[in-house]
Amino acid sequence: MPKLNGVLETALYVDDMDRARVFFEGVMGLEPFNADHRFTAYDVGAGSVLLLFLQGETLETVVLPNEMGTIPPHDGKGRVHVAFAIAKPELAAWERQLDDHGIAIEGRTHWPRGGESLYFRDPDGHLIELATPGVWPTY
Repeated sequence: MPKLNGVLETALYVDDMDRARVFFEGVMGLEPFNADHRFTAYDVGAGSVLLLFLQGETLETVVLPNEMGTIPPHDGKGRVHVAFAIAKPELAAWERQLDDHGIAIEGRTHWPRGGESLYFRDPDGHLIELATPGVWPTY
């Protein structure tokens, strides 16, 4: 069986790209490294990328320049979930950051392996989790 090396990209589909950028850059502290009117790409550490796509703007095949290839259509609907890894000592700072921006924490979990999770929503209603080590056997 060929081996997988990890999750490279996670995609969220948003209704308002400007509003989503304000949240992910202002609240989450992410810096975009590529963007246009229909998507934004953020480095979220450990070789992973968070992609934001404007809902309905990826329904056609994208033909890349210079015969680089194509990207097939994709889209998503509904409120989905994404978890970001954080260091345990950063948990309190994240709670203050969320509070400073008026972001309500919807849930907290203290996992049997010692990890902790905070749950809150982005402006599109996606469930965002911040998780410390000890959530999974692999993290």
